[in-house]
Amino acid sequence: MTHDTTWEVLIIGGGLAGLTAALHLSRTGRQVLVIEKYGYPHHKVCGEYISNEVLPYLNRLGIDPFAIEAKSISKFQISTKNGHTLETELPQGGFGISRFAFDALLYEHVLKQATVAFDTVENLSFDDNVFDVRTQNGNAYKASFVLGAFGKRSNLDGLLDRPFMKQKSPWLAVKAHYNYAFPEDTVALHNFEGGYCGLSMTETNVVNACYLTTFRSFKRFKTIPDFQKEVMSENPHIKKFFTEAELVFEKPLAISQISFQSKQPVENHIFMIGDSAGLIHPLCGNGMAMAIHAAKIFSELYLDYTKTKQTDRTVLENAYRSAWQTAFSKRLRTGRRIQSMLLQPIVSRMGFKVATTFPRLVPALIQQTHGEPF
Repeated sequence: MTHDTTWEVLIIGGGLAGLTAALHLSRTGRQVLVIEKYGYPHHKVCGEYISNEVLPYLNRLGIDPFAIEAKSISKFQISTKNGHTLETELPQGGFGISRFAFDALLYEHVLKQATVAFDTVENLSFDDNVFDVRTQNGNAYKASFVLGAFGKRSNLDGLLDRPFMKQKSPWLAVKAHYNYAFPEDTVALHNFEGGYCGLSMTETNVVNACYLTTFRSFKRFKTIPDFQKEVMSENPHIKKFFTEAELVFEKPLAISQISFQSKQPVENHIFMIGDSAGLIHPLCGNGMAMAIHAAKIFSELYLDYTKTKQTDRTVLENAYRSAWQTAFSKRLRTGRRIQSMLLQPIVSRMGFKVATTFPRLVPALIQQTHGEPF
């Protein structure tokens, strides 16, 4: 079906970035359409810890995570694969909330002012300053601006011929919820050979366990439980967790081909937000905050652009590129360095010794991967 309406902004993907942008823009009266593959609520592979830097902005949008029992987190624990630990206060603190609940909360607010279509975008083209978007269900939409909020890896990345799609990525991630006695004010990061595992409490009093590892490490084992037992459990903290914790999900969720390659914030006139624009290493615990922040950056620039009645879209594209790089490029580089260090046993041990001697270094390093409240 061809729809006659030309949307002001069409957003492909209804995750944190897409929904936040939709909420921000629609509150100002803009005509916004979100196209999302899956209904709400649904689980996603995600660390489910968010820095408090997002709270002022969320509150201005009318979103209060603590109204649905998000857990306030103020402490950080990290361990080497041998189980040596460091604990520190988080510079800004954060909160634990499942994507199951958080995305659904945003969706409920978006529905009051914007339109959400559950469908899959299969093709899009840009001609004469207008996008033509085609979906799996046979719908055709027109839009003046398109936001790409379709996550870490999508068929649309291939359609747009994005360079990172040409390179195989060695990373995969696994996530599940568990019943386990865990301090709700703490986020933990436990290292193991070839990866690391994050633990934090969510709003339903279950622990989210999400780990990143290489396919090379994982492929030697037939099942996820085998890998957790034989490799991850060399770290005594992880061993204790998987020995005592009770799986809540029917089975863990897994995604592969996770790419940390550099991406462009604007591709083929499409504004990329969230993981579509660039993926920070999960150990930094800042991916969800970055997604929300990118939505804010675009929305504010777009609203300023339309107020001036500009017609040259490259003005907005250049402004967004610059603002995105200013906000995120430094923390992405820092994240790459930290992950590289943690995955090298000798360097990791040396780093722990230094951090034990100078404990204030850890909060300072964490702050390098986070932004100021916005």
